Amino acid sequence: MSNLGKLYKETIVKDLMKEHNYKTVMQVPKLEKIVINIGVGEGARDEKYIEAARKELEAITGQKAVVTKARKSIAGFKLREGQTIGVKVTLRGEKMYYFMEKLINVALPRVRDFRGISNHAFDGHGNYTLGIKEQLIFPEIEYDNILKIRGMDIVFVTTAKTNEEAESLLKAFKMPFRN
Repeated sequence: MSNLGKLYKETIVKDLMKEHNYKTVMQVPKLEKIVINIGVGEGARDEKYIEAARKELEAITGQKAVVTKARKSIAGFKLREGQTIGVKVTLRGEKMYYFMEKLINVALPRVRDFRGISNHAFDGHGNYTLGIKEQLIFPEIEYDNILKIRGMDIVFVTTAKTNEEAESLLKAFKMPFRN
């Protein structure tokens, strides 16, 4: 079992029950899944960009990436319905905790001038979205082998009802929020 999985079961649940006055363990919010998404604008015109993004995402997460397609046509973006526009991975269980541990302990400290992540990116329903500007912060990606530097969105989906509950859950996981 991963370190964060153990930490959640052994200490975070107890701490959050005290902090928010929950009556049962089932009320304590938990991390449901982590969704990592890379949008590939050039992918609509050139398949090699999609393939490169897919391989990078699979190297980072250790799980097969799914190609995403446009739901509807948008003339302003020169986009047709059904066109390939990106890749995504949904992590759950152990892989989710391993990825989160790697993100907090290895990847985020490698960001230049890192002062912590914003605590204003909650959606009102207990989910948190973190935008990363370049995939190079992950140790699996080698600078010489990338086609293009691109960012990604990492969404932490929790069972929390409010932003405050979700923030205290993520803080308990030692997410480096800005003060």
